[in-house]
Amino acid sequence: MADNYLEYHREDYERRKALWLAKKSHKRSSPKRTGIQRPDDESL
Repeated sequence: MADNYLEYHREDYERRKALWLAKKSHKRSSPKRTGIQRPDDESL
């Protein structure tokens, strides 16, 4: 095996992990709740 095999794969793992965490942190904001738009009761 190459001398830097494990180091290279560790760096690649850390790089992918950082991207994943960055993408994950953007999804923490709660979705906007618009609520149910109820029409006025026309029968009253």
